[in-house]
Amino acid sequence: MNERKRSRESDDRQLLSWTEADRQRATEFLHTDQWRVLRIMGEFIEGFETLADIGPAVTMFGSARIRPGNPWYQTTLELAGELASHGVTVVTGGGPGLMAAANQGAAEAGGESVGINIELPFEQGVNPFVTLPLQFRYFFVRKTMFVKYARGFIFMPGGFGTLDEMFEVLTLIQTGRLEEMPVILFGTAYWNGLISWMRDTLEPNRMVAARDFDLFTVTDSIDEAVNILLSHLAQPGEQYREPETENLT
Repeated sequence: MNERKRSRESDDRQLLSWTEADRQRATEFLHTDQWRVLRIMGEFIEGFETLADIGPAVTMFGSARIRPGNPWYQTTLELAGELASHGVTVVTGGGPGLMAAANQGAAEAGGESVGINIELPFEQGVNPFVTLPLQFRYFFVRKTMFVKYARGFIFMPGGFGTLDEMFEVLTLIQTGRLEEMPVILFGTAYWNGLISWMRDTLEPNRMVAARDFDLFTVTDSIDEAVNILLSHLAQPGEQYREPETENLT
């Protein structure tokens, strides 16, 4: 038996062996950073492969704690449904609350309803209105998926998670890491206090520039939000064309 063949047989034997020492080494390796890097790579690959052909998409954020019957739930459902009726894919975090409302609105309008979920000890679990689910362990991988395939963003009322995503998106656009695209803050009564603080505190202290306030739009109008997003999706000088119906299922 030549040396090359012996080496191949040895490789197979090592791969397929499973002794107590092998088990111990494997268990220890699963808790190393090297293994985490491989798992992170796997999450990126799955996300890229799954979302690469979803079509024009808008990512919607909002509180996981708002339930059906709340006016914000109904507004979110209607807004997502209007986008989906124009062939726009709706992407959310896939959880309950306003995420579920957005997914419900998109699904009921016959559109693609994407849920990019995260493993958490509370508040999560993929809602039943998601037509294309993804599950992640790592927040930064999940955040990449929220942003990479979006052509616009809608921020409904929400807490720390919604604020985190809002400021991250605005920072990416402000620093040129992400092309300029619509960022809608929906609900003037909810957002105006924060906007006033930024104008009264951040701008006078030169923490932000006056032009940075042009990066987002605050509105209470579903029609205005949809029109802004569809205008951005349209090619220059053209009307936005909805995808063929078969692409929505």
